[in-house]
Amino acid sequence: MALVVMCGQPCSGKSAAAACLAAALRTSSTDLIVRIIDESSLHLGRNDSYKDMVVEKNLRGVLRSEVDRSVSRDSIIIVDSLNNIKGYRYELWCLARASGVRYCVGMERQPPGERRTSIRFEDLVRRFENPDRRNRWDSPLFELFPSRDEIVESAPVIAEAVSYLTKKVDSKTRDVKVLQPTIATQTVRTTEANSLYEMDKATQEVVNAIVEAQSCGLGLAMNKISIGPNLPNINLQRSVGLPELRSLRRTFIKLAGQYSLSGPPPPTDADSAKRMFVDYLNREVGA
Repeated sequence: MALVVMCGQPCSGKSAAAACLAAALRTSSTDLIVRIIDESSLHLGRNDSYKDMVVEKNLRGVLRSEVDRSVSRDSIIIVDSLNNIKGYRYELWCLARASGVRYCVGMERQPPGERRTSIRFEDLVRRFENPDRRNRWDSPLFELFPSRDEIVESAPVIAEAVSYLTKKVDSKTRDVKVLQPTIATQTVRTTEANSLYEMDKATQEVVNAIVEAQSCGLGLAMNKISIGPNLPNINLQRSVGLPELRSLRRTFIKLAGQYSLSGPPPPTDADSAKRMFVDYLNREVGA
């Protein structure tokens, strides 16, 4: 259903707010699946994970991979980490968009006078890039001020976030935005490699069958070429040379790949791929 990105300076109350938000969401509906992804859930120490830039970069990669595996239309994922780099928040927004879910950012502002004096802490504070609600990857933005707001489930900002995340959406809804996948942000399906391999192999077999039939003069008297039992015939209205067949095959595979990004994945079995290719050929050069 949604991806919630918590961000804020170290020790500003992010984890407490994330726990309150998760509890409030679970209270609002017993059917909701809510999960918090943070360093401890991945068995990583928060202090050691930020000891230098290389380790910090690796941490962001691990968190991003876990979010990519977890985000879906069946759950609300809360990312409880610094999330201090705006480019990284944009990457998380892309993951939400690829999954077609809601997205929001929760920001905890550190109370004044509570900063630690360690060099590592000051470095993280200095490098923190504040969310800007004008950026699509920082919007909508729910701000929590621990010095002013009590971090409890009933806090107004927590209630506002819960309302946004659980509100029913229909064609008339204007105040809740559900991200829509695009080719640029669509997650590659795990079956795509196998599907494209099967499609490549199946379409080549169809091309070979046409070339062989034309070279032997088989089936052309009735404008029908059989490629196997329980499969449709290829109905040609003229002879088609190998260069043209190769061009048609490349175009078909390209179109099938583009369609799979916004629709069902390509067929994973050879017979289905052959049927699709034969239908395409019959439309393009068929009788």
